[in-house]
Amino acid sequence: MKNNHDDEHQTAIQDLPNGAKLSWGLAKQPRRGPKGELSVPQIVQAAIAIADKDGLAAVSMNRVAAALGFTTMSLYRYISSKDDLLFLMQDAVCETVMPAELEHADDWREEMRAYVRECMRLMRLHPWYGDIPVSGIPLGPHNLKLIDWALRPMRNFPLNDFEKMSIVLLLSTYARMFAMISRDLDRAIEAGASPDSISGLNYTAALQHLVKPESFPYLYPLIASGAYTNENESDNTIGSDIDFGLERILDGIEHYLTRSGSRR
Repeated sequence: MKNNHDDEHQTAIQDLPNGAKLSWGLAKQPRRGPKGELSVPQIVQAAIAIADKDGLAAVSMNRVAAALGFTTMSLYRYISSKDDLLFLMQDAVCETVMPAELEHADDWREEMRAYVRECMRLMRLHPWYGDIPVSGIPLGPHNLKLIDWALRPMRNFPLNDFEKMSIVLLLSTYARMFAMISRDLDRAIEAGASPDSISGLNYTAALQHLVKPESFPYLYPLIASGAYTNENESDNTIGSDIDFGLERILDGIEHYLTRSGSRR
């Protein structure tokens, strides 16, 4: 016999966006058709293949149907809108294998590094991922599994749940930002740009002529030294911009932990 608690759960599930219900296998399934019928995962994987090859703008219900050898109306029996399809695509590419938990509690930095690197890898593997606007909190199972991974290094942190979620957002935002920058640079290279034009190395002489100390007192020394355009790369002792920024974020988290521990 159902109780009120069960009814509340059902109502809560019904309030989820349709794409989220599909991702959890909770949406009403169409009646079985003839042999060779479609499935939601088939449709999603076909759409991902199109997006990986030709970009997100190339994804349409009509093109996905053609790729699968079905009519467009056949797809709508499984996925009712393109928005739902995009939700499912974005969640599907978040599927990954979480690495084994590191033995020592002090290994939290390495676990966070691994999380950020994997997020970046997934977004660069599927460059269209960042073209889907953020419209709310993650609701799909694979996306939530990534968040679960990000929380794991913080299992023994002396922080409350809101602080932990803020750290997840910080790490995820950093990964997304650099993945999108890397994606845009990859696209520039594919369009014919040279690595030296992207780094600015081709424009070092012009910038040294244009940027004067009286107008740009703080930028001028960086232009003059070549640091702005990576002219003297061998002088770089900090490593990549991505790693440098991530280590400073981890330093900040470590400092915050020290402060939080002393307050408690």
